[in-house]
Amino acid sequence: MRHADWGVRSQRWAGIHSEETDVDGVAVHYLRADAGLGGPTHLLVHPMAGSASMWLDLIAPLSRLGAVIAPDLVGTLFGHTGSPHSRAATAELNARFLRAFTDRLGIGNAVVHGWSMGGLVAVLFADSAPDRVGRLVLAAPALPGPIPADEVRFWTTAGRLLLAVGPPVARAVLRIAGRRMLDLKLKMYADPSAWSSGNYVGGDPSRLSPEMTALLADELRSAQPRRLGDAVTAFASVMSALFVNRDPVYRAIAGLSAPTLMLSGDEDGLITTSTIDDIARRRPDWQRRVFESVGHLLPLEVPDDYVETVHRWLTDERSPM
Repeated sequence: MRHADWGVRSQRWAGIHSEETDVDGVAVHYLRADAGLGGPTHLLVHPMAGSASMWLDLIAPLSRLGAVIAPDLVGTLFGHTGSPHSRAATAELNARFLRAFTDRLGIGNAVVHGWSMGGLVAVLFADSAPDRVGRLVLAAPALPGPIPADEVRFWTTAGRLLLAVGPPVARAVLRIAGRRMLDLKLKMYADPSAWSSGNYVGGDPSRLSPEMTALLADELRSAQPRRLGDAVTAFASVMSALFVNRDPVYRAIAGLSAPTLMLSGDEDGLITTSTIDDIARRRPDWQRRVFESVGHLLPLEVPDDYVETVHRWLTDERSPM
């Protein structure tokens, strides 16, 4: 979904614009909001297989701190950026995409926000292009954490094989059943109180604005089932980074020089407290804020608190979170 000004969809999104640019021959859609009072550019990296529109409720308040740019990553399910080949939706290649995208727009020294699987992409991007990243904000980031020894054995043997052969099979199944799966997802959006069932999302999804809930449902209705294959590719690459080939991500985390703020919800059913604690032990210099009674949809559940936390951190890194 695109709008020259998203205010036509909701007044809360007025001043947010859909724009397009060419990156290495690929048409890239992104959202832009100009700065209210100046400040650094904020580059938002959405959860992989989602789209930039997932950030809409955060963009307007965040634009008070600086200009905001939110691109659709390569291979999104709901977005408008194409996938030039079957592997393009991986975390590693999306990090390279961000390097080319920021080069195209002339973005440097940005405050980069990575949410969920977008947090993994943001870390890899910051590691590969430190000149582009002034600071890093990781919201409920999908990063490797401690796992039991028996699970390590599984992922280095059967798990590795599963991630190699599983995606092609899944893509074949989705060509047949993709529309049905999207319709089932729509039923879930019709009842947000059921989103946290199974303790996956956590928090209180009813905090999402009615406009955001309606938009997510509309994007599901218009989603093209054939693009579910890119979601499989993205998911498999993240699972590999979290459970199989973890060392490159750990090296990236260890080598990051940009000041980093890590945000998490204490009711997140996807990113465990043990993972966040482990990252904090590896990088005790990173600032950390835990939001009470908040789940994996942190930027949408508490956008104003999110922005206020980032504002205080930008103003004074040493201020208590």
